Amino acid sequence: MKKVHKRICIAVCMATVAGTAYATTATATPTASLPREASTLLEVDYESGTVDSGIDGLTTTHAEAPDASKIESGGDGSAYSVSHKVTLDDPDYVSDGAPRSESANNQLQTSLIHVGDVHRYEFSVMLKDWQTGEGTAGDIIFQGKHAGGNKPSFYLMAKRNAIAFRSPLLRLQAPVVEDFRGYVNKWMRFRVDVRWAEDKTGYYKVSAQLPGESGFTLKKTYSDVNTFHPENPTTFGYIKWGLYRPASSTEAGDPATRVVQHDNIRVIDLGSS
Repeated sequence: MKKVHKRICIAVCMATVAGTAYATTATATPTASLPREASTLLEVDYESGTVDSGIDGLTTTHAEAPDASKIESGGDGSAYSVSHKVTLDDPDYVSDGAPRSESANNQLQTSLIHVGDVHRYEFSVMLKDWQTGEGTAGDIIFQGKHAGGNKPSFYLMAKRNAIAFRSPLLRLQAPVVEDFRGYVNKWMRFRVDVRWAEDKTGYYKVSAQLPGESGFTLKKTYSDVNTFHPENPTTFGYIKWGLYRPASSTEAGDPATRVVQHDNIRVIDLGSS
């Protein structure tokens, strides 16, 4: 894997916890430094000036529109970033049967998700000229995905004025940025730590660093949860970043076009944390 890359990790979503007995603490304190055994498995910084960030095997969008994914001048403290664009009701912005444009690490073996892994996912994101819609749907900007067509283990989404973390199969959802309107066209950073477990020994820890802040702040923790929980059998998972609009609709009042930029995506092995 080439070492020309920057940093970024994974994600965040919104709402309230519905009918669970899981621990759901939130602490607004800086997160701890990396343990000694931590190692970086993937860095995607787009400084190559290409949508695959110079990484052989990095999956890019399958949407046909030429601007569905492209390199932008300027990133989060860097020369370049990647943008993903989706226009509803336009077949050129459909990828794998849905309105989306995303990149993924599903072909990069060393950074995939397996039971027993303890990973940190980091990423920077900019909501480009983002307008608040009237609809209730959320637009997904980062996913930890089970392979084989399964629902995500978790994702971060922009919904109304908030960015929220959600685990759909566990029915967990919480806002991590209460109101992002003051941060449109500015870089926000997110971090998700996950212990990948098939039983209730897993956890999600979601942190954010907003413009003007000096470090990450822990926003939400779900402990004692089953984090590797595909609906259909699979042996691995992967991450995706970009824009996925599965339930958005112009009829419901959602903007037809949205654009999101990403930078500094990182996957870090935290060892036995």
